[in-house]
This record gives sequence, structure tokens and C-alpha cells, in this order.
Amino acid sequence: MNILVAIPVFNEERHVAAVLRQVRKFTSKIVVIDDGSTDDTSAILAKEKSIERISHPVNRGYGAALISAFEFAIEQGVDALITMDCDGQHEPERIPVLGEAIGDCDIASASRYLRDFHQDTHTPEDRKQINSLITREINLRYGLQITDAFCGFKAYRTSALRQLVIKECGWGMPLEVWVQAASLGLRIREVAVPRIYLDPSRAFGGMLNDSTSRLAYYRQVLLEAEERAAWPKGHPCSPFTFDHLLSIGSSR
Repeated sequence: MNILVAIPVFNEERHVAAVLRQVRKFTSKIVVIDDGSTDDTSAILAKEKSIERISHPVNRGYGAALISAFEFAIEQGVDALITMDCDGQHEPERIPVLGEAIGDCDIASASRYLRDFHQDTHTPEDRKQINSLITREINLRYGLQITDAFCGFKAYRTSALRQLVIKECGWGMPLEVWVQAASLGLRIREVAVPRIYLDPSRAFGGMLNDSTSRLAYYRQVLLEAEERAAWPKGHPCSPFTFDHLLSIGSSR
């Protein structure tokens, strides 16, 4: 299978060279999306050999970087795309695992909560709680059975990417993927990976640093994505209101 690895970066001068060295051990097909970095990331990437680069003139957001990666994968005609972050949370040695998993599904998504690993680190409590809540709401609302709503370490069949129409440019973009995957009936498989937080104090930026505002934003992303999705008749989403399913979930 012809697989491309995409790495979105924004101000990753501390990590990008080391991450690329590790990724090259498993693949030579790499595209880096520089989402308007203002540090030395761009200069470091200019010295890197044998990688493709997509540069956003200004920072457009995590989701926008992945949208560019999706478009590039489709243009290149690869069989599958693997996306991974550049902050040290995603271990490049898991790339072959995701590559194997995508062989019998449309989206293979890494999960930090599928099982425990000896190298697991402490998860910031607010992130753990929000992930758990949003994951539960997604499963209730859309009939999925995922365990990690937010992990960006994923493999996508390009045939599935052609069906996705992603509009969310911010951190909530992975949630829109789940909504569209459910509405399209895509085959989803989770792959266990360690929970690694090298810098637990790392912030989202702006109002998203506040956990209450972040949760509200994520729920808004879900509702807007749901309105844009084309739901087949009889899908578990269609007969209920969002608040109704949340009330069911809170009572269990």
C-alpha cells in the first residue's frame, strides 16, 4: 500500500528535526504542513531533504493544516494518509501499526485510552475529563464505539478522504471527522497507543485555555458538523435531539 505521512507544524523548532529523523526510519513519503510558523521552524524545514512542504503564509489552525494534507494526499494519488503531530506525543514507530490497520477499514485512529502502556505519562485532568465526556457524547449521538475522540494520530484511506468535506479549521476538526464518518458509514478501527504528554502545561491558546470555553466550543463544532452532514434515513442520530441524548448519558 502506498502511504503518505503528513505532519502539521506550528512553531515546532524544538521538535521537528528530531521527529523527521524518527519518521524517516519508517517511511520516505513525508509532507510537512507549516501552518504559518513564526519561529525557526520554516528555516529548519528548508534544510530538510526529501520531504514535501506545504506552507501557509499565516497560521490558519490545526484543522486547516490537516485539510491541506487531505487535499495533497488526494492530489498525489496515494492509497492512504497517516497524520501525526510533531510535539513528541505520537511515536513514529507506531506508523507501521496504523499502516497495517488501515488495510481493512476506512479510518484507523490511534487511541490513548484503549489500554494502558508502561510508558504512559500523566494526562492533564481537564483534558482527560473533556475527552471522556465528548467521546461519550459522540458514541451516544452517532452510534460509534470509539474511546478517544481527539487523537490526531490517524490513518485514512484516500477513498474515504474523497468523501469527507471538512470545514472546521481549529482544534475541533477531529470531531467533524467523526460526525462525517458516522453519516457516511465509514469503517472505523482504533489502535492502542501510549498516553504521552511531554509538556502538560502546553496551551491551546486564547479562550480555549479555559476548559469550560473549550468544552462549549467542541460541542458547537459537533452541532455545526451534524447540520452539514447528510444522514441516512434511520440513522441513530436522526430521531433524537442532542440535549435528549446528553440527558440519557448523564443518567447512566
